Amino acid sequence: MITETEKTLAAECLEYARKAGAQDCRITLTKSTEDLIATLDGEVDRVTRCADRSMNIALFVEGRYGAFSINKLERDTLRDFISRAVDTVRMLAPDEYRVLPAPERCCHTALTGRELDSYDEAYQEVSPEDRRRRALEAAVFGSGAPLPRNLELISEEGEYSDSEYDVYVIDSQGLECRHRETSFDYGVEVTVQDPKGNKYSDYWWTASSFLRGFDPSDCGMTAVRRAHAQFGARPARSGKYNMVIGVEVASRLVSPLLNALNAYSLQQGNSFLVGSVGKKLFSDKFTLLDEPHIKGESGSKLFDSEGVATEPSAIIAGGEVKRYFVNTYMAGKTGLQPTIEDAVRPYLPGTPGLDRNGLMQMCGNGILVTDFNGGNCNPATGDFSYGISGQLFQNGEIVRPVNEMLITGNFLPLWKNLIGAGSDVRRCAGKLIPSLAFCEVDFSG
Repeated sequence: MITETEKTLAAECLEYARKAGAQDCRITLTKSTEDLIATLDGEVDRVTRCADRSMNIALFVEGRYGAFSINKLERDTLRDFISRAVDTVRMLAPDEYRVLPAPERCCHTALTGRELDSYDEAYQEVSPEDRRRRALEAAVFGSGAPLPRNLELISEEGEYSDSEYDVYVIDSQGLECRHRETSFDYGVEVTVQDPKGNKYSDYWWTASSFLRGFDPSDCGMTAVRRAHAQFGARPARSGKYNMVIGVEVASRLVSPLLNALNAYSLQQGNSFLVGSVGKKLFSDKFTLLDEPHIKGESGSKLFDSEGVATEPSAIIAGGEVKRYFVNTYMAGKTGLQPTIEDAVRPYLPGTPGLDRNGLMQMCGNGILVTDFNGGNCNPATGDFSYGISGQLFQNGEIVRPVNEMLITGNFLPLWKNLIGAGSDVRRCAGKLIPSLAFCEVDFSG
């Protein structure tokens, strides 16, 4: 996508910035294209195409810093824009910690953007007719697929999309790196009705970097089965239960930990994991890795937005916190060792061959959570309260659906009470988190 002419123009912008008075500069050039076909009840409802090209310019001027963005990439326009941007930065207050990352920390292996094999050449051959066909073939409406008994499909909203993304980063210290990827996605939400006229909704989705690995054919029926599983849902009795979290929503319990390990949160005192590196705070069964170099999967990257090289690493190992996420600026502000700005592809390894059904068998009795319905977490304390729906199970077998319940507690004791993790991660997800099992979780209905 990004042409040699555009790369040359980006390099010229570094020179424009230097001549205007900037001591350092980072240029990030991004291009993306997305085509989307939306369906409603088995018919094409909306067709969109989005194409974007922009240049982000980070300027370091006399101890001051400013970030600017422009999408009109013409030489005269860019020269004038950068000159005015440098003048603007001079009016800002000095900030000694605003510097480029040390060159030795930066990525020097992402030269073509193809190193992680996440770009499918087949994308170039996809036609509008192909997109329309895939969107319609994935629909349940009009397909003749057999539905569960006593269920009426009221509505179905599907979206098929394919996209390509290209980013090119250079700076005045010699950094040059690039990343390219494609993605094929389908998501669907259905509303169904039971014989009494009660309506229930649910969803499902899938994605792949490669067309050959993309199969949305069962998404609609999966969403229908998930909605059907809610028929007759009511709250269970309040109390402490074993809890199994389905793979489709398990990342909801991991994201607050990652946010708490980010240096921005630490520096603001808005983290319940301040001073946690080197401490064993969680269950022995809890290991969380960052696996940013998995080839062929969307989201894997060799560098972060600063151009700092990513690397496979342990975030939490056997319950012990191993690292924070600290960009160059926050390293200066906090005195912490710089790492990368955030986790790229968090991965929680579990027991091979174990899925949510196996975890329910392990727990015996409890509640399987298949969806979250609002709620919040206090990032400073780790206290949480989430609305949930799912299934009550006994002796490892589902008994009936539950809804309108809350789980409450604190993330520190919750993760101490992790008793098992599956191996059923969805490779299409950004966070590779499997089904999880916890004990002693407070449920209220």
